Parts: sequence; C-alpha cells; structure tokens
Amino acid sequence: MSMTYYTLGNSGLRVSRMALGTMTFGTEWGWGTDRDTARAMFDAYVEAGGNFFDTADLYTGGTAETWLGEFVAERGLRDKAVIATKFTFNSEPGNPNAGGNGRKNIMRAVDASLKRLGTDSIDLYLMHVWDRLTPAEEVLRTLDDLVRAGKVRHIGLSDVPAWYAGRAQAIAELRGYEPISALQLEYSLTERSIEHEFVPLATRHGAGIMVWSPLASGLLSGKYRPTQAGNAGRLDGFRNTTHPGFQKFSDRNWAIVAELEKVAAELGRSMAEVALNWVATQPGIATVILGATKLAQLQDNLAALDFEIPAALRQRLEAVSSVPAPFPHPYFGSQIQVRVTGGTVTGDKPSGYSLPVLVEGQAVSISSN
Repeated sequence: MSMTYYTLGNSGLRVSRMALGTMTFGTEWGWGTDRDTARAMFDAYVEAGGNFFDTADLYTGGTAETWLGEFVAERGLRDKAVIATKFTFNSEPGNPNAGGNGRKNIMRAVDASLKRLGTDSIDLYLMHVWDRLTPAEEVLRTLDDLVRAGKVRHIGLSDVPAWYAGRAQAIAELRGYEPISALQLEYSLTERSIEHEFVPLATRHGAGIMVWSPLASGLLSGKYRPTQAGNAGRLDGFRNTTHPGFQKFSDRNWAIVAELEKVAAELGRSMAEVALNWVATQPGIATVILGATKLAQLQDNLAALDFEIPAALRQRLEAVSSVPAPFPHPYFGSQIQVRVTGGTVTGDKPSGYSLPVLVEGQAVSISSN
C-alpha cells in the first residue's frame, strides 16, 4: 500500500492514516502475541510506511511499552516514529494516588513510561479515561508543564465526555496551555455515537480523532457468528462479561455483520478491509488504530485504504448501522433550521472557499548535473 501522512488535529505532527496499536503486545492478559510475532507485525507496519504507534502504561503490565521502545531503538527509528502513550489506570492496588488524572499520578506515570519506552520524550501523551474527580484545570496545567519541560510534545484525551473535552480545549485556549491535538475514541459500524458530539467538536476545535476498536473487537472481521460453536477468538471469552467494551453480540450488530459480508463480497475485499475503509474515510477521523494478534491480520488491515467504497455500497452500510440522533440533535436538521434562516439558503462558506493542502509530486533537483 502507499501510506500518506496528515497533520494530527491543529498540530504540525505528521502521522500515517493507520496507527499500530500495541495492546496485543504480550500475553500477560491471557491473549495477545509473543515477542517474535509482535516484532514481525512492527516490521511489517514500518515497511508499509507506517509511523504512528499507540500504547499505554496499562497495556500488558508495561510489556507493550517496553517492547515498542526496544523495537524502535533496534531499527534506529526514534526520529521517524511518532509514539503515543497514555496514563490514568492504577499501577499499585490500594494506593489511590497511583492512578487517576491528578498531578501526582501524571508525574509518576510519565517518568515510568519514558523509562519503559527508552526515550526522553513522548510525542503524544493522552489521558486514558476521565476519572470523574480531577479538575480539568489541574490536568491541563500538568500536561502543559510536561510539554514545557520537554518530556511531552503534544497532548490528547481518550474516553472522556464531549463536554469535558470541550471544556479542556477552552481552558487551554484561554490560559495559553498546550491545546488538545487528539481525541482517542471508539468508532466502528457498530458504535457510531461519536458522530453526534465528538466529530463536530474535533473538526471545529482542532483535535484529530484516533479511532480504537474499528473492527468492534474483531466482530466485523467475520469470524464470529450468532450460534458460534467453540472459541473463534477473544470475544467468545467475553460473551458473559460486564465490560462494556466487549458487549458486542446483539441482533443489531449481527445485521450489520450480515450486510458487511455482502458488501465485502461485491467488492472482492475482506470484511475487515471494508470495515476499516469505512471508518478511516468518515468525517473527522485522523487515524485508525490497528490491533492484531497475527501477522496475516495486520497485513490484511494495511490494505484497507487501497480501494474506495462506491457510494451505493457505502449507503447500505450506513443504513444498516444507523442510530437515531439523540435529543436535541433533531432540532439541528434542515426541517427546524430553515425556520432560523427564514427560508433562505444560508451556509458557512461557499464550496471551494478553502482548498485542502496536499503535498505530492517529485522534489526539485539541487544538483547542476
């Protein structure tokens, strides 16, 4: 595939449209990959042109960060690699200050991640999840201090309410702190909630969306069926879980899987490729995080942007996966809004007002020969 790079949010950080997720690096959680397989996937991703790596201090008890740092160092890629990692989750049961988003834990967590990654700076440092306690002002001030100290280059938020993300960005703008460059959120054909609040927030206020679980934990790969016999993969082990991230088996989702299978067959592509292509080309999406446990899976996923989904087939996928817009969003459609404009045609900017910036072509020669 031919990898292209775009800036992340309003930052100058150039990242590939596919990021390599490392939550599967290590087998400490009872699933995942051994070191050799993780290294093979890392190499395949790099050779395909990928430069964006996502990890977290939580992942496999620190193994994911450690292996990623070692793989990057072994190939001498630190200046090329864009490394994103996250903090929030507790590292010491019984100690409430060894987790959360307070200044004390952030300062502890960043130094631990830097050590495991074997680097002196983190390109993108993200709050992993809202802890419902720490004021946004404390989080933003601490992250800004880390940027000023050179330990962190850019900052982001993962799994937060939209109002919190909006408040955080406003605080950063008002106080001159480092702004939020990325929002890491779940998004797929089965989980489209972010379209109502987060996508408009991100596109208007300069935060690129990093998608996690674009295949709905593997459901959209096609290996699961409603009457699955045996164990096809990780989701089968979570059929009775209370974890909200793994509750994927529902009548609605099986209907999506069935339609996706038909569309993929018509395109001559795998179900995973089509599902990833749909996500990556949706509004507001900066990059899609690929999480695989086998090299063949990653190689299939990396081909997801080598084709286009025709409008008619795209509409079929969106129709089967659509969800009603929650209140008050029905009031923002044209039926109500024309009452605001007095029936006149009114818009933001005319078509073509702002042309996209895309640098491509051959570099000029500086040689006289």
